[in-house]
Amino acid sequence: MEVVQEKLHRMKDLYDWSLSIADDRVKDWPLMSSPLPTLGLMAVYLTMVKVGPRVMQHRPPFQLRIPLIVYNLAIMLLNLYIGVELAIVSVRLRYSWFCQPVDYSTNPDEMRIAAALWWYYISKLVEFTDTLFFILRKKTNQLTFLHIYHHSTMFCLWWIGIKWVAGGSSFLAAMMNSFVHVVMYAYYGLSAFGPAVQKYLWWKKHITCIQLIQFTSAGVLGARAIVVGCDFPLWMQYALVVYMSSFIILFGQFYVQHYRLKQKKMKGSKNGTAGHQGGANGITHNGVASAKQHMANGVVRQDGQVRLAAASFLLLFLFSCLPFFPSVDCHQLHRFSL
Repeated sequence: MEVVQEKLHRMKDLYDWSLSIADDRVKDWPLMSSPLPTLGLMAVYLTMVKVGPRVMQHRPPFQLRIPLIVYNLAIMLLNLYIGVELAIVSVRLRYSWFCQPVDYSTNPDEMRIAAALWWYYISKLVEFTDTLFFILRKKTNQLTFLHIYHHSTMFCLWWIGIKWVAGGSSFLAAMMNSFVHVVMYAYYGLSAFGPAVQKYLWWKKHITCIQLIQFTSAGVLGARAIVVGCDFPLWMQYALVVYMSSFIILFGQFYVQHYRLKQKKMKGSKNGTAGHQGGANGITHNGVASAKQHMANGVVRQDGQVRLAAASFLLLFLFSCLPFFPSVDCHQLHRFSL
């Protein structure tokens, strides 16, 4: 019993220490005082993924064309604001794309960077609505591991980023991703108008290429910072490289399966008909027609996808927190933060 109490006391000391080195500027901002609200919202999201298709099993799908158009436009504008804000202020402050330490001062421009990054974190919460639209429209074949993993982990891991490094080199990944999402949600919004507009959207597959370029660039810059050295938390750079590597693998697999292999099948087909059109993270997203749903007893089984996404998030979360759990005294932990 004493051993358990000692372990619990040590864990509390580590937690208190980690909060002591967090960014004081954001501690009173919504959802930032504790990780519990973020973890709770992620749990609600995963529960929705698991239970939602069963709730819709015997109900007709919702059409939701107008809500889809409005939603995609709103998310596009939010990402445009975040991207432009980060771009303008980072240029004014002469931020380096290769290595930029975090300035924890209350300089107005630094506060604008922190605020834009917080809005970026909030945008990942709003994007849970993508999944809700899939469920309500019974497009549950779109609830793949890639989709669930991407949405759940981005929200949680960016809470860690805002809590400890709301500035510096964090700006670049958020800025690039925001501009990519402007293109993505513009596509989704236009495709929500239906086949009359969809036939003009020739740039669908290029969205995945842009995403792969973004992930590769962020991973390479993170690896460079590790090798060359940078006055930016080292644990964040390692987490970035691991996380971007997972996206490169998953999105690369998606691209090969849904474009390369599909083209080969079309060339080899005698009648020239196309194969199934799948959708992982929204390339046939919340406003685009998808393939037939593969069901078991009328319900797509998402349990395995949810458990896999939750397990993957847990591993990433623990990896990101490794600097906070070394086998040394708490007072020596400061050397692991850089």
